[in-house]
Amino acid sequence: MNSVSLSAPTAVVSPQLTAPVPSAARSAKAAREFEAHLIGSLLESLEKTFAAVPGENSLPGVDDYNYLGSQAIAQALADRGGFGVAAIITGYLRAHEGKG
Repeated sequence: MNSVSLSAPTAVVSPQLTAPVPSAARSAKAAREFEAHLIGSLLESLEKTFAAVPGENSLPGVDDYNYLGSQAIAQALADRGGFGVAAIITGYLRAHEGKG
């Protein structure tokens, strides 16, 4: 009688997926993205408040372009230090890493 051995297939995983990502780099990136979102929200509300001229009709799509512009400025500001929120978050995470 022939016996057949059944074994689980082995998965081939890219080395890039198995390499550990430094948690400090991930937390710093997440903190910058969070700050960019905060800055974007602020810029968006300021733009809606001060950019419109009363009685003037806006063109179609202007809101979309204004949103994209606000997000680009917010990301650029956050990448360059922004208001310091990301630095505070990153410092807190470094000080409390592994505790909890």
